[in-house]
Amino acid sequence: MADVTDTPTTPTAPTTQRIPRPGADSRSPEFRLAMGALAGLRRDLFHDAFAYRPLAPMAYDGPVIRRLPAAVRRYAVWTPHAVVAGGALLVLLIGASVYSGALGPVTLVFAAAPAVTVLMTLVRPVLAFWASLASAPFLAVLGGFGGGGPWAPATVAAHLTVLTVVAARTRPRTAFWMWLLTGAYGLFAAAVLGGGYPGDTTALLFVSAVALLVVALAQVRRDAEREVAAQQSVTAVERDRRTLLEERTTIARELHDVVAHHMSVVAIQAEAAPYRVQDPPPELAQAFATIRENAVAALTELRRVLGVVRAEDYEAPDAPQPTLADLDGLLGNVRDAGLEVGLAITGAVRQLPPGVELSAYRITQEALSNALRHAPGASAKVEVAYVLGGLGVRIVNGPARGLRKPAHHPAATGERGLRPPLSDGSGHGLTGMRERVSMLNGEMTTGPTEDGGYEVAVFLPVAKDETA
Repeated sequence: MADVTDTPTTPTAPTTQRIPRPGADSRSPEFRLAMGALAGLRRDLFHDAFAYRPLAPMAYDGPVIRRLPAAVRRYAVWTPHAVVAGGALLVLLIGASVYSGALGPVTLVFAAAPAVTVLMTLVRPVLAFWASLASAPFLAVLGGFGGGGPWAPATVAAHLTVLTVVAARTRPRTAFWMWLLTGAYGLFAAAVLGGGYPGDTTALLFVSAVALLVVALAQVRRDAEREVAAQQSVTAVERDRRTLLEERTTIARELHDVVAHHMSVVAIQAEAAPYRVQDPPPELAQAFATIRENAVAALTELRRVLGVVRAEDYEAPDAPQPTLADLDGLLGNVRDAGLEVGLAITGAVRQLPPGVELSAYRITQEALSNALRHAPGASAKVEVAYVLGGLGVRIVNGPARGLRKPAHHPAATGERGLRPPLSDGSGHGLTGMRERVSMLNGEMTTGPTEDGGYEVAVFLPVAKDETA
């Protein structure tokens, strides 16, 4: 009996060996490619070959249809159907002339068969291809053309039309399969019916290849245009969403300054309040200390929020946020930039909540900036109405009377204290105005005036207990 010596062994992780499945991984890439091609053939020409798929009319808003008069447009949308019907009529005339001269009027029924396959492409395109291919040898033999090849004159025209229409209604891969099957039929039927490789099959394959190539290129171009249009639509939506987020971020940064100012005042007043009373009770002093701590904590959280919404190039303002008291300075900058503007204030002037005054100031600034950009040479008027329950602001400018300001003009670059327009005419300035009005649950109307100018009217509600 052999001695067994205990030797230390290092534990190893168990290894998993994959046993190849018979007939799966052993298949060559060429075989898998061939099987994939056959699967594509089955899906394109065998699966739902009898499916009912009527040809839809053209779109009313197509590039050509929409330029036609309304009375003509109603019938122009059926142009594809008329073209197919015209092709069927041409095939019928070719078959009638050939068959009537060869075997007499009785065989005219054979002339109608190729035309029927052409008309079938309007409702059952795949079935029309198989019907055209299957009827070709019978019509060639019955028509007396068997000795000259597998195609009768009418079936040549019909099959070429069917290939083109079906290719236009399906995908380019289907057109390739139909062309291959047509060539295979020509090779097989030539040996059985005519002997040798007839010239009519060669001509049909060449002409159909050119026609199918043109149709495939048109389909690829159309699909590319649709994809580009869809991508442009998605890009426009994303751009609008990004602009909206940028506007909300700007508003949040500005309101941060307003809120931070109020919280700072609360903290200072809470700290100074105990010194205004001689020998304040300990409970009162503790309450003021708690108020100050909460105000300081709120300021800290506000700074963190500002860090979240702050842009990379954001610089903290070195002055308080503007109010309606600063409108005179704004209008002076606008006049220096070349826009004649007047100011009318109605109602009892009173101090409103800072958020309302800031929004009214920014809306006025945006409207005047857009007037400078898009209505050069015009005059503008700003109306501020202090009414019961809120504040009304109306900015209206006249029609443009000069050339647009160049890109380096102060009105375009934001110099002289003007905030630059948020866009070059795509409506981003209006987006910012609407966001400010929506934040305050206000109302806003915009639109052109009768004289060709533009008007922005805003109402910002203010509750009675909010008025300072």
